Amino acid sequence: MNESPRLSPSAVQASREVRAVISRLRRRILNAAEAEDITLGQASVLARLSGRQGVTASELASAEGVRHQSMTSTVASLTALGLVERRPDPDDGRRLLIALTAEGHRRVEEGRQARQEWLAGELQEKCTEEERRAVIAAMAVLERLTHD
Repeated sequence: MNESPRLSPSAVQASREVRAVISRLRRRILNAAEAEDITLGQASVLARLSGRQGVTASELASAEGVRHQSMTSTVASLTALGLVERRPDPDDGRRLLIALTAEGHRRVEEGRQARQEWLAGELQEKCTEEERRAVIAAMAVLERLTHD
């Protein structure tokens, strides 16, 4: 068995801090656009459907990491709110695809705008120009971690 190389203390500390901050920041950003009539899980499904012509409930369940039955319930709630619709798959009439309605598209875009405005406002209010430039530089470093 190969031993992994010894990790530097700074790599371990950076890992801990990045994960903790990203987790807290993600929650704050999501809460900035939280609609009172939908859950975070439902909002996640709406965002996942954005830009797609339609997906099956099974595909959504897999992507969201939930059981098919849970996704069926989520889709039913979103359908009742008029945010998604089910329609026949043009390639396989036995399957139903789930897609955003016009209102669903509007809500997704509204949520994105609210989250962007919240974060930009926080960066404007709580950070100096130098700190904002440091954030931009740090994001470039973190972006490299997302590529193989």
